[in-house]
Amino acid sequence: MGGLSALSSPKPFNHHHNPTNPNQPTPNKISSLQFNPPPSTKSNPFPSFALKASYDAVPPLVVVGSANADIYVEVDRLPKEGETISAKTGQTLAGGKGANQAVCGGKLEYPTYFVGQVGEDAHGKLITEALESGGVLLDHLSVVDDAPTGHAVVMLQSGGQNSIIIVGGANMACWPETLSPEDLEVVKNAGIVLLQREIPDSVNIQVAMAARSACVPVILDAGGVDSPIPQELLNFIDVLSPNETELARLTNMPTESFEQISQAVGKCHKMGVKEVLVKLGSKGSVLFTEGEEPIRQSVISAPKVIDTTGAGDTFTAAFAVALVEGKSKRESLKFAAAAASLCVQVKGAIPSMPRRKTVLNLLQTV
Repeated sequence: MGGLSALSSPKPFNHHHNPTNPNQPTPNKISSLQFNPPPSTKSNPFPSFALKASYDAVPPLVVVGSANADIYVEVDRLPKEGETISAKTGQTLAGGKGANQAVCGGKLEYPTYFVGQVGEDAHGKLITEALESGGVLLDHLSVVDDAPTGHAVVMLQSGGQNSIIIVGGANMACWPETLSPEDLEVVKNAGIVLLQREIPDSVNIQVAMAARSACVPVILDAGGVDSPIPQELLNFIDVLSPNETELARLTNMPTESFEQISQAVGKCHKMGVKEVLVKLGSKGSVLFTEGEEPIRQSVISAPKVIDTTGAGDTFTAAFAVALVEGKSKRESLKFAAAAASLCVQVKGAIPSMPRRKTVLNLLQTV
């Protein structure tokens, strides 16, 4: 893994629709998680929070992952074994960790590509429309005819907590053995890449290897399947982002206290992961960088928690957007906390992703 302050030589980003203006300066390709440009490049900064990024000049956020139709049922409590209960309401909304994170990037007005698969069915159309309305670029979204669109049953309880059952569908089936040159090229031209664990590990490994070859940082959200993360994947990621439950499962260690979380993160460091971003729900978040003091971010309280679905995805994607725009790690954590606070106030995953202006307005009050 490269040094934390190294930057490779500038490399233009070629957008599929609008070729880069050759007279327009292009940002440096970021080689690691030190996203603040050195003094010699201050004349060519990344966009600030308040400005919309140019699609022509800025290396995009690329999200490779899952897209689901989330079937919501609102219940007072979960049913016991052998019990049937009635739901208050039921509806189907677009979701999936990959699609959630992509829409979050799009709504935060950062150029975002989604690489994923849906089926030729109504759920696939629902997701495609949600991605488009969220401002996501869909050049690399595939429609497959041999598998249904992935879906999930979300049991939403009155306190805002949820339990989820996932059916993989096109997220887990029909991927090519080797990703297309076009898909790998958009990864190599990214400013940052987001992965999750609701698609095959083999796909994530190919993407992470391609990103590393081009010095593009990779964040792996640990959410998804509960199997161990292959070492081959860990070797090629820059940030692992679990919640405390996922961290406990991945390390087989308790995560009830900050000390226990720190010890579990230490095990991740030994597995080769330099940065671990732990999402702690109502207790905020902590970014652990090997050899440095942890950076803690408290939660930005929401007036009322309606639905926590998608909050972790919002947090991860917002953190990635802030980093790639040149913000410090501490600033990026605060930006992500504000976005997540807004997310939990709206039902649904994709519908709850906040707009950039709303996040900025909230940041002015905290």
